[in-house]
Amino acid sequence: MSPTTKILTANHRKNHSPKLTSSSSKMKKITKTKSSKLQFFVRMMWNCNTLVIRASREKTVESLLEQISSKTRIPIQHQRLIYEGKQLTLEQSLCECGIENDANLQLVGRLRSIACPKVWKATQYIVSLILRLCRGELVIGASRIIDDHLTYYINDSEYFSVFMFMEIPSLLVALYMSRYANACVADSVIKDFVRICLDLKDKKLQGVYLEVSLEFCELLRRARCKYDDPLYVFCRDSFSSLLTLVGRVNFQNPKGEVMLRGVFDCVHEIADELLRFLDLSMNCPTGEGFSFNFVLDFVKFSGHLRMGLAEQQATSDEFLNCTIGYEEEPLIAGVVDQLHIVFIKLLSKMDECLQVMEDCLVNKKHGKGDGAVINNGWSHYIIILKVLYHISKLYSGAKEMFWEVLLRQKSMLSHMIVRYSKNTDDHRWVLENRSVTDFECRRHLAMMMFPDLNDESLGYEMLIDRSQLLAESFEYISQANSTSLEGGLFMEFRNEEGTGPGVVREWLVLVCQEIFNPEHALFVACPNDRRRFFPNAASKVNPLHLKYFSFSGRMIALALKNKVHVGIVFDRVFFKQLAGNYIITLEDIRNADPIMYSSCKQILEMDADYIDSDALGLTFSIEVEELGHRKVIELCSGGESIVVNSKNREKYVDLLIQNRFVKSISEQVSHFAEGFADIISGSRLEFFQFLDLEDLDWMLHGSENAISVEDWKAHTKYRGYKKNDCQISWFWKIVGRMSAEQRKVLLFFWTSVKHLPVKGFHGLDSCLFICKSSEPNNHLPSSHTCFYELCFPPYSSMAIMQDRLGIITQEHVGFSFGAP
Repeated sequence: MSPTTKILTANHRKNHSPKLTSSSSKMKKITKTKSSKLQFFVRMMWNCNTLVIRASREKTVESLLEQISSKTRIPIQHQRLIYEGKQLTLEQSLCECGIENDANLQLVGRLRSIACPKVWKATQYIVSLILRLCRGELVIGASRIIDDHLTYYINDSEYFSVFMFMEIPSLLVALYMSRYANACVADSVIKDFVRICLDLKDKKLQGVYLEVSLEFCELLRRARCKYDDPLYVFCRDSFSSLLTLVGRVNFQNPKGEVMLRGVFDCVHEIADELLRFLDLSMNCPTGEGFSFNFVLDFVKFSGHLRMGLAEQQATSDEFLNCTIGYEEEPLIAGVVDQLHIVFIKLLSKMDECLQVMEDCLVNKKHGKGDGAVINNGWSHYIIILKVLYHISKLYSGAKEMFWEVLLRQKSMLSHMIVRYSKNTDDHRWVLENRSVTDFECRRHLAMMMFPDLNDESLGYEMLIDRSQLLAESFEYISQANSTSLEGGLFMEFRNEEGTGPGVVREWLVLVCQEIFNPEHALFVACPNDRRRFFPNAASKVNPLHLKYFSFSGRMIALALKNKVHVGIVFDRVFFKQLAGNYIITLEDIRNADPIMYSSCKQILEMDADYIDSDALGLTFSIEVEELGHRKVIELCSGGESIVVNSKNREKYVDLLIQNRFVKSISEQVSHFAEGFADIISGSRLEFFQFLDLEDLDWMLHGSENAISVEDWKAHTKYRGYKKNDCQISWFWKIVGRMSAEQRKVLLFFWTSVKHLPVKGFHGLDSCLFICKSSEPNNHLPSSHTCFYELCFPPYSSMAIMQDRLGIITQEHVGFSFGAP
């Protein structure tokens, strides 16, 4: 094909319908005439094909030529639009040109660029050579020759237009699909050309050649190259890579619409393959053959598609919540509806997969089936669900459908996150609806934010005097840099031989109990639940109080990191602020200050006439005592002169609560949060946002149930003793008669664990051991808390054993490693 000048003529659309004469018909004609849309039927003279061009009257001639260029491949600079013998200027709108619907237009296309004859000559030579190869001729060094010609002019802006007009991509694909040995030439040339496009330094130029990459994908797909075809896979991967390299593709112009349609075709195709492999993951016990490549491709292309749909909505917000329609855009007509169908099919399939997964795990638990539940496909389910979550935001009602499925499959979603998650970044989307996860899952996500101990040699050593427990611990922890605390803690109590994890557990429990001791005025205990605390607004009586709050944050984080239950919990007003929520409601303060809660509730429920009479004598100010002095604090500007009435009482209550539980303790909360953040590697806000208040209660306090002797006995093994020995029988009888507090003391002496995990003894990282010692009968029991070992000699009677156990279950003995 030689470059020539061609004339394209747009003929009137012939109307074979009878002429309408009724008033309604005239009205229809008027409506049609005033329509904002025009339609052209453009006949391409060189191949007798007809193009249908639709455009609004407000479009400029330039934008119309861009639309035509995307269809004809003729560069806009080589096109001229003629109407009634006059050339239309680029800046005019079609309305300003006086163009009516079905107008007779002429499109003049000049296809030869005078400025670059070498480009034309090079492309003509390439076409000629490819045609020879398609006929089966053998040409020595054909790949190198074509590569040289293709790459020499790749940085020339004219090259792309000529390259596409001469249909070189189509010729190369035809050669690849040929039966001759020359097919390998096309494979090599296409890959080399695409690689060069990927390596281009100019992003704008890469954006131009993005169309070539898409062209190769579509041509190979039309040639029925399947997903297992290496060249097709390469081209599609390259298309995705170019999309990423180019960055934010402009999907709003005509070429962008073609690109968007091309991206969707990839999504649709990958989704079909993904559905087949999800079936395979259910039917194959091990998920063998499940390809992670499908998942990665689905993630990449669906991301590009969502960005494109957001662009079409003329917004940069990727997450839309509306039904989208593009009936007036023929290039992407149906994309949105089809994507919705893809979403529903995949979500339904994931529902099936999760149910099969649950059945497999249940069968294994009950010893049914072959027990093979390690399925390679399961680890990819969570990634697919994340993509579906983002797609659900594009459609009205889709999010509700998505969360309904996950709520039904809550246990399996939680199981997958705990088992397969590598970092919290992949699971931030679940924060939108934490109800689809269970406690173990939420705890796992939060605990992943603590840094891993990669080098056990890194650590922090401490020598603490029990009599100066809080003061010396404060000095050590406050002065330590955060990096040193990322490692292990190595500490011992002065004049004691004990060391190791058991001593660290004991130290964490004892220090945290001291921190929250009301005598130190750092925290206030809730009147109706003395385990629950929030910062004390009057803590400033201690000049170092803010440093102590930073220290407290570090200590609580260290306790959580080491999975030590310290027996205290936070009140809701404290927890919400740590999670970044500073709006404290009346219901939030119910436990923190029952009196204030009751008073505020009475004010809100009081008869309007009574409160308007100023019988309460309230203004937007309060009187507080600070360091022995009383002072007035205004809740708002000029608050002392604003009387509380029935219209402003809600605002008064809100300001009162905010002042008491936010403003007055903001510094304390901030310093605690800073200390906590020193220990974790991620965001302190996200740590608490992953959790519910009850979750943190269980992580800090542990089980609230009384210690079960039967559970204790079931998780205890024996060394030196046998289960049926009289000493073991005596031991469990004595423990069974102990009070709840004595059992806690014994457990703490034995393991340095005073509060069991939520799962009881099953939640400990090891079973417990009772070991026979060779000491005389008059010796007290001893323990190795690091290994959960309790040692005692074979006492000669139950009375002697009860006496010895009675001594170590006294709190001042059982909570000390100084026992003999």
